[in-house]
Amino acid sequence: MKDSTFLYVIGFLAQLFFSARILYQWIVTEKSKQVLSPSAFWILSIAGSYLLFIYGWLRDDFSIILGQFIAYYIYLWNLNEKGLWEKLHLFFKVLLMITPIIAGVVVLHDVSAFISNFFRNEKVPLWLLVFGSAGQIIFTLRFVYQWVYSYHHKESLLPAGFWIISLIGSSVIVSYGIIRHDPVLILGQSVGFVAYCRNLMIGYKSAKNTQL
Repeated sequence: MKDSTFLYVIGFLAQLFFSARILYQWIVTEKSKQVLSPSAFWILSIAGSYLLFIYGWLRDDFSIILGQFIAYYIYLWNLNEKGLWEKLHLFFKVLLMITPIIAGVVVLHDVSAFISNFFRNEKVPLWLLVFGSAGQIIFTLRFVYQWVYSYHHKESLLPAGFWIISLIGSSVIVSYGIIRHDPVLILGQSVGFVAYCRNLMIGYKSAKNTQL
C-alpha cells in the first residue's frame, strides 16, 4: 500500500507540473490575445518529464517512458532558445544532458530483462502496449513538430499544428488510461483539452486579425 501511494504521489506530481505548464501558457495567452511560448512552460516541462519517467519506470510501463525520451531534449532546446540554458551552472547543464543517456543505458543493459519487463509484461497485453505507445508517440510528435517549426522561424513558438496534434494524442492516451484504470494519465490529459482548444481559437483569431 505504501509503495502504491508513493508511486501515485510521483505520478500526480509529474502531472501537476505538466498541467501547470498548460494552465500558465493558457493564462498568458488569454491576456495577450495571441499564442505565446513562455519560458516557464519549458521549465515545468522538464520537471514533469523527470518525474513521469520515474513513474513509468516504477510502474513497468514502457509507453510512458518512451514519450519522455523523445521530448526531453526538445525541452532543453527551447530553454536554449529562450536564453536560459547559458545561465545555468555547468553542473546542472551536465546533469540535464546526461540523465536520459544514463537512464537509457540502465534500461538497455540487459536486453532480455528489458523485453521481459516491458514487452512481455503480464499486466499490460501487447496490443494495449502498442496502443499506449502509439498515443505517446503521437502526443510527443507535437514537440517534434514544434521544434521543426520553431527552428525554421528561429525562435521558440507554439503553432496551431502543435495544438491539433495535442488533441489527437491526448485522446488516445486518455483511452489508454481508462483501459488501464490509470487515474494519473486520465486526470493529467483531461486538464489540457480546454487549453488546447482555446489556443487554437486564439491563434485563429490572431492570424485573422493580422490579415485584416
